[in-house]
Amino acid sequence: MRHEDKLTRTSKGLYIIYKNLHKSFGPQHWWPGETPFEVMVGAILTQNTNWQNVERAIANLKKNKVLDPKKLSQLPHKKLAKMIRSAGYFNIKAKRLKNFLKFYLESYNADARKMRQADTQVLSNELLKVNGVGEETADSILLYALNKPVFVVDAYTKRIYSRHGFIAEDARYQAVKELFMKNLKNDVQLFNEYHALLVRLGKEYCLKSKPRCDSCPLSKQNHKYD
Repeated sequence: MRHEDKLTRTSKGLYIIYKNLHKSFGPQHWWPGETPFEVMVGAILTQNTNWQNVERAIANLKKNKVLDPKKLSQLPHKKLAKMIRSAGYFNIKAKRLKNFLKFYLESYNADARKMRQADTQVLSNELLKVNGVGEETADSILLYALNKPVFVVDAYTKRIYSRHGFIAEDARYQAVKELFMKNLKNDVQLFNEYHALLVRLGKEYCLKSKPRCDSCPLSKQNHKYD
């Protein structure tokens, strides 16, 4: 099969999956957050935990009126860790959040608009240099907080697409990301909605153990996407 034909078939398959998921679940309205900064904080706190725990942590920061870059950066480590306790690994996450805040304040004066104007690849490289910010967290900040057209890959994405034969089970983050970036229209809204739909599918059907394949919205396609 020619490379161009393979790309065309892969692209078609990815769009078929998206349309089926959107038809089944509808719009997901993700990422929940009142400001870009709140989304950034959420992206860091959601590492290795579920969103309900993060929501409680963010609500606590709001309750204490410290959900602000300067106020958070001035909080003592122990106090910040206590406030985000519900997010789990709170001491580690408090340190990671402090690292990000230092970068955000020093490099962009805590201005999301200024950050958004930066080149996407340059910004990605900068974020990845922040201790505690990995590829998924960096891309979540880029896409959801800054409206940059990058596709976010998580454990659900890898699980779903390895089971459907698009990628190897041990595929690396960048390889999976490129699958979407090269085969889909470079569109913020599409990437946003697609990732959110995959999270929904992974949580409800494509479970790590005992997946609900018989009732999965994708099962009707018999796993044929070309």
